[in-house]
Amino acid sequence: MHSTVSFKNRRVALLLVDFQEEQRADPPYTTENFDSVLANARRLLLAARKHNIAVFHAAYRRDFSLRPPRPFEPGAANGMPLFSQKDSPLIEICREVAPEQEETIIHKNDASAFDEGSLQSRLAQLQIEWLVMAGVWTEQCVAASVRDAMAAGLRVLLVKDACGSGTAAIHLTGILNLANRLYGGAVADVARAEALLGGEEATVWATDRPVPILYSLRDAVKHYESL
Repeated sequence: MHSTVSFKNRRVALLLVDFQEEQRADPPYTTENFDSVLANARRLLLAARKHNIAVFHAAYRRDFSLRPPRPFEPGAANGMPLFSQKDSPLIEICREVAPEQEETIIHKNDASAFDEGSLQSRLAQLQIEWLVMAGVWTEQCVAASVRDAMAAGLRVLLVKDACGSGTAAIHLTGILNLANRLYGGAVADVARAEALLGGEEATVWATDRPVPILYSLRDAVKHYESL
């Protein structure tokens, strides 16, 4: 269902998840339409900075010395991680959304931005109520971060066109699956999210019950566009 919300007099933060060069330059892990997704994430970042909203950047940095391989986790032939190796230049955050000095960087060893352990307490210290979230990949690191945010009692605004995945289909179904159980939160596009970050009202999509979107392969695009 759609409803009108406002962030006025609410404590809000922005979380950008895994906007790293790996998503642009490492063929097995590139994000489809990454330039567009990244441009939308930059719009959110600039809006947050303009309105003095706290910004958090999460970046995957797989370090087996800190977190040994999980059971059944695939690895490279040399025993190193398959992606986001700690010494790889490709784990750098993309220049378009590069953090400024006062913005927090969370280096994580697993999918969720909350895995590193300090994010929840940092948000609690700021008394954050709404966490605006964008990132890649939608169905994995973004989804894990959304679920942990909800478990921490945060309302999540998921910005659908500032997220992406390996294919448009994976991204689209990832958003729909999250929307189906995004209790207390909402889904919007970047334009509506910008308006909310600026203190305006905007119409967002929010679930009023579990699994309201019973989509099929035939109508998934229609449902996604309606969010």
